[in-house]
Formats: sequence, structure tokens, C-alpha cells
Amino acid sequence: MDLQYILELIGTYFFAVSGALAVQDREHDVFGAGFTGFVTAIGGGSLRDMLLGSYPLAWIADIGFLYTILAGILSTLFFFKFLSRLRKTLLFFDSMGIALFTVLGVEKALNLGVRWEIAAIMGMFSAVMGGVIRDTLTNATPVLFRKEIYATACLAGAFMYLILRNFGVERDINLLVSFFLIIAIRLIAVRYKLSLPKLGWKK
Repeated sequence: MDLQYILELIGTYFFAVSGALAVQDREHDVFGAGFTGFVTAIGGGSLRDMLLGSYPLAWIADIGFLYTILAGILSTLFFFKFLSRLRKTLLFFDSMGIALFTVLGVEKALNLGVRWEIAAIMGMFSAVMGGVIRDTLTNATPVLFRKEIYATACLAGAFMYLILRNFGVERDINLLVSFFLIIAIRLIAVRYKLSLPKLGWKK
């Protein structure tokens, strides 16, 4: 297995955990938690593949993704009380998930022959749409529409990947640098409550 495949499985696992954890303050049963984790894990990647016309979808073509999602859901269910006590657990898993899905989404789009601008957007879609679906299912305001920096961190990581790739940086190093950049931006923004300027529609 190469680094890309390993990272994609890890990202899928993290998103499954973040989706299952998101129901902790809602009146969901075990099936609801599992379903939310499953949809969160496949949502962004499936949307990316459909927009790019890449079939079959990754989780359908490779059973390893399905088992990875199941592992994420089960580990959350078995250790739910422990994980739910950790205040920043959901943030951590979500940040890991969006970072991995961004860089892998960019790379997959490039491999399918799209322009670099489209590849950056596809990377962002891969990362954020799973979280949007998760928040919608749990009746929460989608994180994409909150003031905190989220999609912007993904775009920054996507462009970093493209820049380093253009300069011929070795692929695995590029993946890791871009991955950690997204995590750093996301966590720093949350820690210091950084946000983008609001539109001046209201005086």
C-alpha cells in the first residue's frame, strides 16, 4: 500500500468517527450514530467523484473503505463515553479528516486531467461536504456557514499542494506538508477565534 491509500483510509476513519461523535448531544440511537458516521465518511469523496465522473465511487470499488468506516463507527460506539468527555475530540478528528481529504482530493482531480483551479475546488469539496452533511443530519448549523475558518484552510492546503507540486517537491513530502498546514490553520483559527471579515451588508 502506498502513502496515498493509507492516508485516504485514515481520513475516512477520522470522518466516520467525527460523524458518529456529532450525535452526542442529540436524541439519536446507535443506528443513527452509525448512519451519520457512514454518510460523513463517504459524502465529500462521493460528491467529488460524481462531479469528476469517476465511477465506481471509491467506497464501492474498494471494500477496504467500508471496513474502515465500520471500524470508525464501532470504535466510537465502544468508547463513546470516553471520547465524548474530551472537549476537543470532534474538532481534532474533523481537522484530520478535512486535511487528508483535501490533499487527496486535489491529487485525484489532477490525475483525472482537470485544470489546477478545478483540482483545488475538488479538494475543498472532498473535505467540507462530509461535514456539511453531518451537521445537516444532526440539525446543526453547517460549519461551512459559521464564522470560523474552515473551507479557507482547505483551500490554503490545496494551493500549497499545487505550488509544491509545481516546484517538483517529492510527492509524499508534499502530501504531508499540505496536510499539516491545513491542520495548523484550522486549530490556530479555533484557538484564537480567528475568522474572515464579514460582508458589510448591515450597518
